[in-house]
Amino acid sequence: MKLLVSALEPSANLHLEPILNALEQCEIYGIFDERFGKPLMPSRAFSIMGFLDALPKIRKAKKAIKIMARMSFFVDKVLLIDSPAFNLPLAKAIKTINPNVEIIYYILPKVWAWKPKRVAAMEKYCTVLASIFPFEQQFYTKAVYVGNPLLDEIPLFKLRYEETGIVSFFPGSRKSEIRSLFPIYKELASKIEGKEKWLVIPAHYDYREIAEIYGDIHDFKICRNTYEALEQSEFAFVCSGTATLEAALVGVPFVLAYKAKALDYWIAKQFVKLKHVGLANIIFDFENKEPLHEELLQEEVYAQRLFEAYESVDREAFFSRITELRKILGHGSQEAMISIMKV
Repeated sequence: MKLLVSALEPSANLHLEPILNALEQCEIYGIFDERFGKPLMPSRAFSIMGFLDALPKIRKAKKAIKIMARMSFFVDKVLLIDSPAFNLPLAKAIKTINPNVEIIYYILPKVWAWKPKRVAAMEKYCTVLASIFPFEQQFYTKAVYVGNPLLDEIPLFKLRYEETGIVSFFPGSRKSEIRSLFPIYKELASKIEGKEKWLVIPAHYDYREIAEIYGDIHDFKICRNTYEALEQSEFAFVCSGTATLEAALVGVPFVLAYKAKALDYWIAKQFVKLKHVGLANIIFDFENKEPLHEELLQEEVYAQRLFEAYESVDREAFFSRITELRKILGHGSQEAMISIMKV
C-alpha cells in the first residue's frame, strides 16, 4: 500500500504508529515524524501554539498543500490526522484535483468546541470520518466512532490510588507553552516537600533544544516517556491537551494548568463556548456529569494557587470516577482503523 499521510502533531504521530505497524508493506509519503521514514516535511516544522505562532508558517503550509495534492495521484489512500487548520484545506485541494482518491480523516475537528461550519466541508471532501469521542456523532452525520486510541496505547491502567512519593510535571509539547508554564512549575515544585519531582520532556526534543527551551532543570528527574511518568506518579500537573485525558485514563489525580498568550486566549474565548478545557471534563459534560478534575486558567496559573489545588484534591474521589470515563469511551481505535485502511 502507498499512503499519503498528514500528521503534524506529536500526538498525531503517536496515533499513526500502531496503524503503520499493523499494515504490511506500507510506503508512506507526506508530513510525519522522521522515525517513520523520509517525509516531504517533518512534523516538527509545523509545531505551533496559538494564532500568532501560526502566522509565519502560513506560506510554508500553502506550499506543502499544493505539493501533497499532486502527490495524491501516486498513492492508494490518504490519511489525515487531526490539525484541521492544515488538513481540511489539504482535503479540499486533493479532492478538487483528484476526486476519486479515498481520504480518511482520523481524529476529527472539534466542531463541538468551535467552527461548526467545518462539518459540511468535512463531509464533502472526506470519504471516511473516523471519530474518537462517542458524542461527536451528535455533530457529524457521517462519522463512525472507531474508539479512542489512548485505550490501545496506554500500557497500564491503575486499579487503585497509591502514594508513590512522585509528583510529575507536564508543561506541554510545544515550545511556547513550555516557556509559559515551566517557570511557574519550577516555583511550584519548590513548595512541594518530601516528594520526588519528575519533569516530562517530549522525546522529540534533543539535548540542545532542552537547554534552550527549559533552562535550569537540575531540581527535577527527567523523564522522556509520558506513560512511565504517569505509572510512577501519585499526582501530576498537566497542561491542556491529550495529556490530560491520558492522566485521567491511567488513573493519576491531576490539576490542569492552561496559560496562553493573552491575545490568543481572548480570541479563543470569543469562539469556544465549552464549559471546560480538559478532555475528560468535556466528555463528562456531554454525559451531564460533574467535572472530573480542577482546571486553572490564565491568571489563575501561579505557583501558590497550583499548590493550594494540589493540597485540596480528593485523591480517592477522583480515582473512584476513572472507571466511568473508561466505560464511556469503551474501547481502543486500532482494530477499527486497521480494518478501514485495509478495505
